[in-house]
Amino acid sequence: MAIAHSPSRATDSLSTLLVAAGVVLLALLTLYLVGFDQGVISRSGMYLHELMHDGRHLLGVPCH
Repeated sequence: MAIAHSPSRATDSLSTLLVAAGVVLLALLTLYLVGFDQGVISRSGMYLHELMHDGRHLLGVPCH
């Protein structure tokens, strides 16, 4: 008699929850970088601001 092991549904739902939380955190970080960062993260200048500049205008977020 062979015993087949199948992963529990609790493990599947936990991994799905972790992936969803990671996606939400990444989306919030991206939103912050594109929409709100005004050189705070790149302290040596406005490099990040200039990198995200066109994305701000594309989304309609004012930056000047």
